[in-house]
Amino acid sequence: MTTSEARGLATDAIDEEALARYLQLNPDFFERHQAILARMRLPHARSATTISLVERQVEVLRERQAELEGKLAEFVAVARANDALSAKIQQFTRRLLRATSRQQMAEQIEASLREDFDAFHSTLILTNGHGAGFEMPERFLRAVPPDDANLRSFEGLFSSGKPRCGQVRDTQRQFLFGADAGEIGSVALVPLGEHGSIGLLALGSHDRERFHPGMSTEFLARMGELIADAIVHR
Repeated sequence: MTTSEARGLATDAIDEEALARYLQLNPDFFERHQAILARMRLPHARSATTISLVERQVEVLRERQAELEGKLAEFVAVARANDALSAKIQQFTRRLLRATSRQQMAEQIEASLREDFDAFHSTLILTNGHGAGFEMPERFLRAVPPDDANLRSFEGLFSSGKPRCGQVRDTQRQFLFGADAGEIGSVALVPLGEHGSIGLLALGSHDRERFHPGMSTEFLARMGELIADAIVHR
């Protein structure tokens, strides 16, 4: 004879779903039957002991509070990071607005990438005649013809029109960063203009995880739009 049968209730007579529905529809049940509530015991979540239903409810609420506090801390951290990035984008925009020539604009782009974004390895590749009026060292800015063979490997990037982060081929890294290619662990590629009609911006880092495929590229896209507009309208 089971415990339920010993108490006069057959096991197969218990409809747990109906009982759950009843308790949901009658949340004051245990208030009207406090003696039952006092006798109820539940296994402790982290030990072999038992605790009362009230103690278990308090424990659940504490766990939920800790989870919510963790999520809140995560949201705050993300908000602060986004705020910092917004401030850097604003500074980048002001640098472009203060430039009085194409040459000065290129200098401001390179300086902002290095000083504001810690991008010590950056390359600006311009095509379709957009490189006219610039006299930057080839290490940062290069003008290449639109049919340059090196650009063919970036057709997927240009077709998508969206920034891409992660690893690149050795030949691409060599084309973008030249003598510094061996130091580059990860790369962010930003097409400039519609489907890369103006060229591309490449940012390189020694850290293999700094630019990874899972990172957000929203701010990179905004930067690309600012650079493209500045080049076309300057």
